[in-house]
Amino acid sequence: MAKFCQNCGTEIKDGADICLNCGKQVSKGSNSNGQGGGKSKIAAGLLGIFLGSFGVHNFYLGYTGKAVAQLLITVLTCGIGAAISSIWGLIEGILILTGSIDKDANGNYLEN
Repeated sequence: MAKFCQNCGTEIKDGADICLNCGKQVSKGSNSNGQGGGKSKIAAGLLGIFLGSFGVHNFYLGYTGKAVAQLLITVLTCGIGAAISSIWGLIEGILILTGSIDKDANGNYLEN
């Protein structure tokens, strides 16, 4: 199965770790259409919508800094700031489901 560079789209030979065209490191999860990584777009979106105030979707996608920020806003304000984190999570959840956010923290595309 052919692989393509996620950065420039050039076909990459099997077993190559670096794209010869642009020099970027090749993700091990890439497949023929440049997708892979194993993270579900639907799971991430729903986590953002329902548990966004705790940053669960960002932990799932590997965005630890944003996740900790959302969690701290909720916990340190004794739940008063949860409205802010919830709206933040709702918006990110919708963006994930619509495809505006389509990669995890490692640059791997989310699977449908």
